[in-house]
Parts: sequence; C-alpha cells; structure tokens
Amino acid sequence: MAWIHADRMVVEFPLYSVGQRSFRQQLIHSATGGRIGRRGDVTVVRALDDVSFRLGPGDRLGLWGHNGSGKTTLLRAIAGVYPPVSGRLDVSGRIASLIDLNLGMDGDASGIENIRMRGVLLGLSRREADRLLDDVAEFTELGEFLSMPVRTYSSGMHMRLGFAISTAVDADIVLMDEWLSVGDADFQKRAQDRLARFLARSKILVLASHSEPLLKDMCTRIVHLDHGRIQHTWEQRPAHGCEPMERSEESWRR
Repeated sequence: MAWIHADRMVVEFPLYSVGQRSFRQQLIHSATGGRIGRRGDVTVVRALDDVSFRLGPGDRLGLWGHNGSGKTTLLRAIAGVYPPVSGRLDVSGRIASLIDLNLGMDGDASGIENIRMRGVLLGLSRREADRLLDDVAEFTELGEFLSMPVRTYSSGMHMRLGFAISTAVDADIVLMDEWLSVGDADFQKRAQDRLARFLARSKILVLASHSEPLLKDMCTRIVHLDHGRIQHTWEQRPAHGCEPMERSEESWRR
C-alpha cells in the first residue's frame, strides 16, 4: 500500500552569521522564501510550516505557488532529503524522484555503470538492475557512449540517460518539479509517451508547477503554498474545474 501522511509538519533551515543582516535584506528574503524567525540564538527560515495532508492510491496532488513558497522543499521532504523538525511525515512505497534527473550520477563511471548503480539505489537487486540495460539503451539511443564515462556526455545526453533510468523502474510515488521537457522534438515526443505510461502505472503523483492549467489537467487535488503554509486546497471537479474546499489562516507564532 502506498501513502503519504503529513501531520503539522515543519521544516526549518538554520542561518548562521546573519546576526547583523539588515532589515531590508530580511524583508527581501521574507518576500521570496520561507518565514524568518529565531530558535534560541539561531536565525532560522521556516520553509514548511504546519503542513498537513493525506494521500493514497489514485491521488494526484498539485503544488502551486510563487518561487520560494515551499513547493520544492515539500517534494524533497517527501523524498527523505529534509527531515521535519516537528510534526510527522510518514511515507510508504517506492519513490521515483524526477526533481533532478542527474542527481547521484557518477561522472567517472560509464553510462552502464550508472544504470546499475541507480537501479540498486532504487531498491533493485544486481540482476534486476542489469535487466534495465537493454531498455535504457534502446530508449536513449546512446549506443557506444554507454560504455564511456558520463563526464564526456553533452548536457542533452546527460538528460536522456537520467530520464531513461528514472522512468525505467515502476514506482508507487512519483515526485516532479515542473513538467519534464527532454531533448529535441523527436525525442521529446517519445519522452512524453514514456512519461505518460510511467505515471499511469504509479499510485501517487506529487507535481509542483507554476502552471494552473497543467495542474488542473493532471491533478485530483491542488494546494496553494505561500511562505511554506497551505493557504487553500482545491479538489478537482471535472465539470467545473477546481473549487476552494479548505483554507488555513493560522499564522506562525514566533
């Protein structure tokens, strides 16, 4: 069973050596990121503040908000990169993170070696990881380059390999930061078809985007994040788009 349960989750980042930061600098930061506060003698940015939601099989959650609203931080928290400082975050199921396709790539290792390593990191056995080779090679059309160090690849080749590996293993939970656009026109068409099949096999999707039309088209629920807090939640209604269902007004008490 796949699920994501967040209950009053808080994620903070400490900022050191900012004791003399000017009011103007703090104001600029607070307008484009999390909320600034103090924890003891340390200045902290509260990137996620009192975030609660529950997702299960069939849910497609869209995250919408300005830059610095907490969308990517929430994705990374679900991926296990940022642990909450308070509250709870329980995640069950295999996660595929499409936030950074090249994350974890070893530039000195060959494409084949990276396929195997990423497969193992995704929870596959060595034998299962080896089975990915033919699929990734056929899709990327990288040919003999797969035997060469990844540091010799162009940026487009990097993206092809990272995308192919990330979508080669079925996942219960898929995390995406904006919709993917990979390679030239011909490759993009094949990539979109592959991504659509990959998402159809997943149980839960969490997609962050600035595009309301995309989120309304892809998601069953949309949350509006602002300075790390959920301001509104919309449930998707096919006949009328999204209508406001919930609203959180409580402010962070410093």
